[in-house]
Amino acid sequence: MANPSEIFLEERLKDATGSAIVVSMEGTRPILVEVQALVTPTVFGNAKRTASGLDHNRVSLIMAVLEKRASLMLQNQDAYLKAAGGVKLDEPAIDLAIAVSVASSYRDQQTRPSDCFVGEVGLTGEIRRVNRIESRVSEAAKLGFKRIFIPKNNLQGWDIPTGIEVIGVATLKEALQLALQQPNY
Repeated sequence: MANPSEIFLEERLKDATGSAIVVSMEGTRPILVEVQALVTPTVFGNAKRTASGLDHNRVSLIMAVLEKRASLMLQNQDAYLKAAGGVKLDEPAIDLAIAVSVASSYRDQQTRPSDCFVGEVGLTGEIRRVNRIESRVSEAAKLGFKRIFIPKNNLQGWDIPTGIEVIGVATLKEALQLALQQPNY
């Protein structure tokens, strides 16, 4: 296969909840990977958090921001997250995909299969600028994605490729409203 992203996306279920595609960077090359989340009610005492291919501290931080800034009641929920295909993702730009996958599973609402996500999530719920946005968006467009959610502060200073809608979001709450298509999220 000429493009490694295709390997990580080929077995993805298009109508599953708890799934979000991220455009991460592997060195200087953009790569699309599915972030999966399964959020279920806690059965025994303390909520369990498990992450495979994702930094456990990053997942905990994003879940805390989801609770505080997006009103998701996650304290009594177990959460299991992974980067599909055994990939290890560790950069701030994956935060938005983690948050969307968790919210999707928790709300049992899917994202569009043709959406992907890039953005750092700050502690106040803001979506922060990331590097190499132009190459990330171009790779998503090349692989047939129709919409990409990026930080609003990344919208200027470059040419948007044809065939993809670039949605700039300023806050996590705004991103979840648009990604999960809930007007009063």
